[in-house]
Amino acid sequence: MTDSTPLPAPELFLNRELSQLEFNFRVLAQARDEGIPLLERLKYLCISCTNLDEFFEIRAATVKTAMQYKAPLLPDNMDPQLALEKIYALSNRLVQEQYALWNDVLRPELAQAGVRISKQDTWSPAQKRWLHNYFRNEILPVLSPLALDPAHPFPQILNKSLNVAVILQGKDAFGRHGGIAIVRAPRSLPRIIQIPESVSGGKDDYVFLSAILTEFVGDLFPGMKVKGAWQFRVTRNSELFVDEEEVENLASALKDELHARGYNPAVRLEIAKDCPDRIVEILLENFNLSEKALFRINGPVNLNRVAQVYDMAKRPDLKFPNFKQGKAEMDEEDPFGSIREGDILVHHPYQSFNAVLDVLQHAANDPHVLAIKQTLYRTGRDSKIIEHLITAAHNGKDVSVVVELRARFDEEANLSLANRLQEAGVQVIYGVVGFKTHAKMMLIVRREGKVLRRYAHLGTGNYHAGTAKVYTDIGLLTCHPGITQDVHSIFQQLSGLGKTIKLKHLLTSPFTLHAGLLKKIQREAKLAREGKKAHIIAKMNAINEPDVIKALYAASQDGVRIELIVRGACCLRPGVPGLSENITVRALVGRFLEHSRVYWFGNNGKSEIYCSSADWLERNLLRRVETCFPVLEPELAARVFKEELEYYLRDNAQAWRLLSDGSYEKIAPADGEAPFSAQAHLLAKLCRKR
Repeated sequence: MTDSTPLPAPELFLNRELSQLEFNFRVLAQARDEGIPLLERLKYLCISCTNLDEFFEIRAATVKTAMQYKAPLLPDNMDPQLALEKIYALSNRLVQEQYALWNDVLRPELAQAGVRISKQDTWSPAQKRWLHNYFRNEILPVLSPLALDPAHPFPQILNKSLNVAVILQGKDAFGRHGGIAIVRAPRSLPRIIQIPESVSGGKDDYVFLSAILTEFVGDLFPGMKVKGAWQFRVTRNSELFVDEEEVENLASALKDELHARGYNPAVRLEIAKDCPDRIVEILLENFNLSEKALFRINGPVNLNRVAQVYDMAKRPDLKFPNFKQGKAEMDEEDPFGSIREGDILVHHPYQSFNAVLDVLQHAANDPHVLAIKQTLYRTGRDSKIIEHLITAAHNGKDVSVVVELRARFDEEANLSLANRLQEAGVQVIYGVVGFKTHAKMMLIVRREGKVLRRYAHLGTGNYHAGTAKVYTDIGLLTCHPGITQDVHSIFQQLSGLGKTIKLKHLLTSPFTLHAGLLKKIQREAKLAREGKKAHIIAKMNAINEPDVIKALYAASQDGVRIELIVRGACCLRPGVPGLSENITVRALVGRFLEHSRVYWFGNNGKSEIYCSSADWLERNLLRRVETCFPVLEPELAARVFKEELEYYLRDNAQAWRLLSDGSYEKIAPADGEAPFSAQAHLLAKLCRKR
């Protein structure tokens, strides 16, 4: 395929939003899998619900905005109005399957196993008495019901908050006739309430707050008759809109925007399935939504809240067996000495994130360490990373931290940690206007004799000890002079001003990563045309960047074998005759969230392997600060290839195959073939015996 060949037609791309929704069907399939422990299946159900919430807050909201501006979606050029209609239709099917699984399978099976999440019509008299007292003592005092009348217009409804619409009959103390009232559940109230064993007779009996509210809501309206009460929830656009070029203080502007986020335009309404049409019409009109955005729910509107039962129920027999994370091959007393002996690879969650924490802790207290530089995107609460950085500043080190304030849904937390760091004397940098800093880098400058040596950590995942236990990621600890010089240059570029800096080993967005990927793909295509070995294997979370997809199509036509492992949205159509018959795409959903990004290029036997913070998405390659680093030591490169690519291409237990029409089919062992799970194999290989 030459440069003069016409570009592939839009229909040869899959729609990103619909592809992302397909991922949630694969997650839901885990909840159906009877080979998985019951509470883990419940968790998968809740993950699919939470994912759908975020999908509407971000992706569906983005499509709705595109519809307002009549902007076609990329890369498939689908009309946004058509896309939104398809989104609502496919999402409704997903929701129906979620609640069918909950009502018909998981809830009954959990009850049979002794974990009961009971409905109102199953409460015993003793349970009902206890719950009524709980309502009066713990819930009613913090509720503020609001009648709808000329003096009380429809209240502001917070994004994803639990609410109850009530129809009342009779006259109140002021002679006003009954009508409609709205009861909002404050976020301070627990969404799952455990009934004491002395009342229920079981250790694991739970009730949704929404059930208690609808059952006893009449107590809020003394003397009035409740004709009906129906829970509802609205999902709103959660993107933050800050014109960074127009604001003088990004942190201050973000604070103001965060306060307004909960009341952005609505994109979805969930309501109890038996709610009268009159109430539904009022709500749709108030939220400016069409009927297509309406989801009638056969159960609690906040089903994802049942995830709390996973932690509340002390039932190890209903959960995955615990595992003990392996340790990196590093001297805990002298981590810098270990790194000098050779690069250290850490594969999370199979190997502990403590290796990274230990290096930073040593650096914070080592009198020979002069400076520490760090990027932070997500860290989690009570982060030891933050504590070590503060300790380093208190110990007189020069500490510079690039905090990305715009990390979606972590903006408030990042504002708080930025303030803590600044109060401790850390130099906090808010990145670059217009470009989210998504790179994962740490640099330590240490005096060793007469020289200054740099040590770096580069990773595919965040500096978050919690997610490092459930996300698969690769981290590299190195003192390689070329790589650490590149990392130093990137930090210099983030904190100062200057022209693009030429790097020796790293590829970065928004400067060289996109062009570098295209060049490497085109190199494989050239090798294939010359009759030489040409092969690409890449693992990532998502792909939609049109130029990369077109380059892969061209390489496929030239005979390059291309194997992609894409967890989520994939806009590339594999297996199209004459275009992509040499491309396969598989996805894997398992115990851990696949998060690492690894790119391998065969290069006629002189293979190269890279790990990166970037997916092959347009935003990551062109509008973010990202890093892509090579694994240079042959032994470690072989390990990354085997653990992140080879095992995943062998997986026939938890893998799915993407078909050219955008649907997925589960991969099963062939006749006579033993089941193989990449994640289970890595657990056995890298984790320590308990």
